[in-house]
Amino acid sequence: MDLLDSMKVYVLAVEKGSLSAAAAACGISATMAGNHLRTLEKRLGMQLLQRTTRRQHLTAFGEDYYARCKEILRLVAETDVQAQNLQLAPAGKLRITAPLTFGAEALMPAMAAYLERYPEVSIDVVLSDRVVDLVEEGFEAAIRIGQLPDSSLIARPLAPYRLMICASPDYLARKGTPRQPADLSQHECLSFSPAALAHWRLTSHQDDVCSVPVSGRLQVNHGQALRVAALHGMGIVLQPAFLLETDVRAGRLVQLFPTHALPSRPLSVVYLPDRYRSPKLRSFVDFLVERFS
Repeated sequence: MDLLDSMKVYVLAVEKGSLSAAAAACGISATMAGNHLRTLEKRLGMQLLQRTTRRQHLTAFGEDYYARCKEILRLVAETDVQAQNLQLAPAGKLRITAPLTFGAEALMPAMAAYLERYPEVSIDVVLSDRVVDLVEEGFEAAIRIGQLPDSSLIARPLAPYRLMICASPDYLARKGTPRQPADLSQHECLSFSPAALAHWRLTSHQDDVCSVPVSGRLQVNHGQALRVAALHGMGIVLQPAFLLETDVRAGRLVQLFPTHALPSRPLSVVYLPDRYRSPKLRSFVDFLVERFS
């Protein structure tokens, strides 16, 4: 007899109070249900149920075995569902959130390839620099920048969030090109926030670290606006590489100190543990890892 079938009969016998009720639930005869129980007890060398003409009682071992059988059957059922999902094409609506600048400048260009690859999936993207609660706000996944706090969420690492220092050719022609990191303190530095202006940290290829105090007259709480300000010659900008590198390649901006390393920040996609079985979410997470690693 199949061991899992025997476990199922036993669990039903415990929960429904009799072998005959378990037999009816399984669509088998009471005699066959009894055979399943005897097969288990013979295999284990232990009695599971004490039966009288009117009632049945679990033995101490039978109670423990019942709990283990329930867990085994649950895991088998979940694995079967997971295997079925793997064979399904991703479909349905996916609701995700991402930081504003990363979402607009890096995620959106990538979404064209994802949607072409998975034509049955639609995506609702909410761009926000706020850390959202996935459960309360109904998101299936979130892209997050920085160190993640301990939580029940599953995190998949993406490529670190790299930074670049750039200025326009016009600004450098008017104000001069900084030759050493310390020269930045004499320039107009564009900032996302007051805290971002305190010090810029650069590391040379000899691992010499230079923390430069910088200042500037313009602060804007939007990465794209800082890029535009730099393009118009308003100062030197420190922003993510994905936001600036196209302008550098086109000659609209000049990268400063390209041989120096700048601080990078972790970039991750997070999601709830039980959601990854969804083909659409799994396809999206795997796509992000492929695209941004």
